[in-house]
Amino acid sequence: MLLSRDQLLNMYRKMVEARRFEEKVVELFYAAKIPGFLHSAIGQEAIAAGIGAALEPQDRITIHHRGHGHCIAKGLDMKKMMAELFAKKTGYCGGKGGSMHLADFDSGMLGANGIVGGSIPHAVGVALADKMRGTGAVTVCCFGDGASNQGAFHEALNLASIWKVPVVFFCENNLYGMTVPQSYHQAIRNISDRAVGYGMPGVTIDGNDVLEVYVTVRRALDRARKGDGPTLIEAKTYRHRGHWEGDPDATEELYRPREEIEMWKARDPVVTFERELKERGYISEEEVKAIDEEARRKIEEAIAFAEDSPEPDISEALTDIYTD
Repeated sequence: MLLSRDQLLNMYRKMVEARRFEEKVVELFYAAKIPGFLHSAIGQEAIAAGIGAALEPQDRITIHHRGHGHCIAKGLDMKKMMAELFAKKTGYCGGKGGSMHLADFDSGMLGANGIVGGSIPHAVGVALADKMRGTGAVTVCCFGDGASNQGAFHEALNLASIWKVPVVFFCENNLYGMTVPQSYHQAIRNISDRAVGYGMPGVTIDGNDVLEVYVTVRRALDRARKGDGPTLIEAKTYRHRGHWEGDPDATEELYRPREEIEMWKARDPVVTFERELKERGYISEEEVKAIDEEARRKIEEAIAFAEDSPEPDISEALTDIYTD
């Protein structure tokens, strides 16, 4: 799976955009510009960019509550994303979804989910529909290590396996289910080991290596597209901040050892990939600066758009809430 220089630089661009977006929304959250909850994905950008690069236009993705980078990698407009976080009418969900329920069905972004593991059965249902309709689309379902303990995870994997549904289960294992380490909430070391119980391939990869993410997801997508069924991918990664903004561990060590945090920050996926591209001669320092400046400009434009956007009308408070 040889990638062109343009493809590699686009992956890097998406990682930088995701990092700068997260840094800015954290700042805006503490400035009381963004209501609701916010879960930063700083440190996990390689996963979003790798998956996004592997997807075909018709493919779909469901995400967890830490998914701004996935939206950017899928091609969503940062202006409408920011407006949604600001709870403005021009947001993707009219300001009603916010960070934890951001979605754009037209682009195949089937939504974030505030319920742990909630998007896993959704992904299987959508993938089953695509199989029945013969669309050729595959759904990638992203969730965390804690979600792999939910009953919905096991039920969904079982159904997807016996029906050979075109879905890829992608566990972003950042080693903590909220504040509880994986070593405490699971007796297994690798979550991918659970795949054997459902007769599907399971693989554990380095979630901070964007190229390994890309190659692994592409293989799983190809397998699903051929009708061979689902794959369970576990990507080991790490969030640099707390579980949510407001979690004391976002700014000081509390339940994670300082040495552990610093070890993972030394493996920063954005910095690591930038270094690799420079070593290969694919990018210059001037291009690095230009990509960073472009990302910052887009985000500032998105903020201006959100701030200038109208509030949702009170008459629309109950629309899109109930369905027949």
